[in-house]
Amino acid sequence: MRLRQHIPQADTRDTIKQTARRLFAERGIDGVSVKEIVVAAGQRNGGSLHYHFRTKEALVRELVVDGAKIIDQRRNTQLNALEQRDTSPTLREIIEILVLPSTDLASETGVEDTYLRFITILQLSHRQLFLDALENQWNSGYLRCLTHIRNLLQSVPSGILNQRLVFMGIYLPAVMAVREGAIASSEGGHKFWSSPHLLENFMDSMEALLRGAMSVQTQRQLAKGTPRAAADRRTEKPAQPQKALRSTAHRRA
Repeated sequence: MRLRQHIPQADTRDTIKQTARRLFAERGIDGVSVKEIVVAAGQRNGGSLHYHFRTKEALVRELVVDGAKIIDQRRNTQLNALEQRDTSPTLREIIEILVLPSTDLASETGVEDTYLRFITILQLSHRQLFLDALENQWNSGYLRCLTHIRNLLQSVPSGILNQRLVFMGIYLPAVMAVREGAIASSEGGHKFWSSPHLLENFMDSMEALLRGAMSVQTQRQLAKGTPRAAADRRTEKPAQPQKALRSTAHRRA
């Protein structure tokens, strides 16, 4: 009689997580069913995901935290070292702390790099779920970096800088996710995304985004006030011509 091979519970749990993260990175969480995860993970028991995680949403939350912990710990470690120096940090140093800790995640997770693609798709489709999973805890390094940037760029109007920080928050994970996917799907490295100067050039572009001079057009719109107020002024009908029109009609009558 054949004996059923015993698979440790921890191994089964990790296998499900790794498989789910890869599928979510490829198709998003709405494009993957619980059954597909279980089958792809090689689990004969259809209830194995429910046994280990209760729900797909709970699994997603755990996957978010797994990668966020690594990135956040790396960022905070580097920030601590930077803040202990006698000299103030530069903008480039802060940008490096934003970018570099999210590279080579597989060295700590032991699986292929899929995390950046997973969270990028998740933020587009289920942003609140992503934020809830972080619990205002696993993005402390990112928030510390934003504080440094605001201190370093006080010459940039606060409203303009806040917009640029939002742009950066979209730009950073999007580019890094594309890079991750391209390198993962290319044997021996990707000609474009594995270029030795690519990350340096990417960080150059982030620095330009944050500290770049405002155009004449932006300065004009800023002087006018909010875009909504400017739009209201454009659509508002002047009172005097209307009065003149009524006066002319009265004379004709």
